[in-house]
Amino acid sequence: MEFLEVSKSYPIYDSPGDRLKELASFSRLHCHRDFWALRDVSFQIQRGETFCIIGENGSGKSTLLQIVAGILHPTAGTVKVGGRVAALLELGSGFNPEFTGRDNVYLNAAILGLSSGEIDRRYKDIESFAEIGDFIHQPVKTYSSGMVVRLAFSVAIHVDPQILLVDEALAVGDMYFRQRCMRKVHDLRSNGVTILFVSHAIGDVKAIGDRTLWLDSGRVRELGPNDNVVGKYLAAMVQKDSAYLELKKGTFREQTATTKAPEIVDTIPNIDHRYGDGRAEVLGIAILDPFGMPLHLLEPCSEIVVRISVRAKDYLALPIVGFMFRNHLGIDFSGTNTSREGFRLPPMAPGDVYTVDFHFPLPALYAGFFSFSPAIADGTLIHYKHCDWIDNAITLQMGHTEGPVYGYMHLPCRVELNKTLARGPRPVPETPVG
Repeated sequence: MEFLEVSKSYPIYDSPGDRLKELASFSRLHCHRDFWALRDVSFQIQRGETFCIIGENGSGKSTLLQIVAGILHPTAGTVKVGGRVAALLELGSGFNPEFTGRDNVYLNAAILGLSSGEIDRRYKDIESFAEIGDFIHQPVKTYSSGMVVRLAFSVAIHVDPQILLVDEALAVGDMYFRQRCMRKVHDLRSNGVTILFVSHAIGDVKAIGDRTLWLDSGRVRELGPNDNVVGKYLAAMVQKDSAYLELKKGTFREQTATTKAPEIVDTIPNIDHRYGDGRAEVLGIAILDPFGMPLHLLEPCSEIVVRISVRAKDYLALPIVGFMFRNHLGIDFSGTNTSREGFRLPPMAPGDVYTVDFHFPLPALYAGFFSFSPAIADGTLIHYKHCDWIDNAITLQMGHTEGPVYGYMHLPCRVELNKTLARGPRPVPETPVG
């Protein structure tokens, strides 16, 4: 795939009347000004490469993908695209809201070049991956935004694309489905599929990208290896947003001043998956600051409290309460429990309720979303049985650090200068004669 000095402009009119005047004059009058969404963009993508595109809103990322998909034509420049293209662009684009999910599967797959027989053979896999149940037989207009994304993504990955375009579509889905999608993207990469991936989730970009293009106001700001481009982008964004983030922190303090969490937490914001033998249950989880105030944003290098309330339904001789800390890709970043920390809980009788607080400092992690999965078990660290486990019960975003994060986290370190001086007496400069 090749972009060579590609530009795309849109006419901007001050009023509908100006548009009419220009149409009536058969373009002899120019009553508009040009807005350049892209300007002189050039790059090449090798087959099987995962090419990420980042930038602020309005920088031209979606326009670029629409040109690749053939939805838009460039105003200037040349574009060469070879291979079957499957696109996940605007939410539900290409879906007829009056048709059922099944009808839209056949319609979209046919548009992407599959025959009826090929669609028949793949339909069960598409339906199974989407996991929308009986809604597959209902009109798409009755779907939630997440269900539309599930179906659209499932169709796109099952038509054997040679080029897959993804434009922030996965951000709408729940965390469980996003993790499945990211694993599928990794599978496609290993099978040689070329992927163009637009996202504001820098963690996703780092995880799957080979190279990254940073667009700024329609122009190429940086193009190169992920670490180099992402590092410069994050540094620029931190510098730009520092004043706003300080104001936002003050707002959070004012809003949470009177909402101190109770000692027993009885709310579970989200349940992606839940399992266990049922002899005890997690009642709730909350993420607090050291003063017991609920957090809405994780601050790097700060101390937080993970509060988990559990209730026994049967006798537990050796109860263990803990949690897993995951990133948005579903990777277990860290985890702990009462037994691991050397804190032995007393046995629990049916009806007993324990609330456990875990105090720990957060490192400086990259700006992304992180989830907490609480659990209660019975036994020891070596031999135990899960009573209740809740995947991704609560998710919070990590705020920006003062400087860029290289990799996944910044480890605190002390820098010293060990200066080696030349041995022996220093030469004395000669006094000029004359």
